[in-house]
Amino acid sequence: MEKKRILVTGSNGLLGQKLIKQLRINENYELIATSRGANRISNKKGYLYASMDITNKEDIFRVFDEHKPDFVINTAAMTNVDACESNREECWLLNVTAVEYLVSASEKHDSHFIHLSTDFIFDGENGPYKETDKPNPLSYYGESKLAAEKIVQNSTTSWAIARTIIVYGIVEDMSRSNIVLWAKSALEKKERLTIVNDQFRSPTLAEDLADGCILIADKKAEGIYNLSGKDVMSIVELVRRVARYYQLDESYIEEISSTSLNQVAKRPAKTGFILDKAIAELGYEPYSFEEGIEELNKQLINSNS
Repeated sequence: MEKKRILVTGSNGLLGQKLIKQLRINENYELIATSRGANRISNKKGYLYASMDITNKEDIFRVFDEHKPDFVINTAAMTNVDACESNREECWLLNVTAVEYLVSASEKHDSHFIHLSTDFIFDGENGPYKETDKPNPLSYYGESKLAAEKIVQNSTTSWAIARTIIVYGIVEDMSRSNIVLWAKSALEKKERLTIVNDQFRSPTLAEDLADGCILIADKKAEGIYNLSGKDVMSIVELVRRVARYYQLDESYIEEISSTSLNQVAKRPAKTGFILDKAIAELGYEPYSFEEGIEELNKQLINSNS
């Protein structure tokens, strides 16, 4: 059987690195990893790397013309919600214009386009959400991701949208931390944490999200799929569960209302996803949150040994 070519954008990021780890040993695919600048992953075997700037249309078409991917998984995005609110031009360029370019290149090569989206397209009034619920973003980040979804949906190539929520995990050379590692580190240092108690999410292990994206490719599934963790909890409960797992002192955690934070961008109160469609159609099987921390902890131990 001839291998299918799969191109991943944002390969230096958390999800990108997990996809590389899984796809480079997957016998069904030939992997082309792409990111802006150099490849930051130490293991360079089992895949090709191409430097590609997703904000440069010519650069995208050059890479696509050379590699002619059968599948594209677009993990690249500007995801800092407050930075998106403050730097709207950069946000739109990375989250919307870049998607136009990638979709256009995918249409040229008839690539199945798998796009990563977010729970922040919803207003948080009626979570957890299913795929067919009506979006109503509260932030510019949410607006940009919804605009990108519409571009994907209106394309002439086959497509899938994978929506996710708070992705956590560990990879080498991480440019950003994530809430689980941040909470663990801060509590180990006995730092006082003020955490919101009125925002609810479904934290997602990066491996689960990578699995879900690959399942979409395996089945060449089309449409929208919710790919998150299966437990809905408040942000403060998430941090408390991290504390309990690592037997750290919960008295350093102070609960506050999100209204007292003065965040630049508005956040939805309660999201979370109903995963029935992904479970039934893809065979998606996410970890529980505690199982996810256990998996992350094993990797932390291995990386330190």
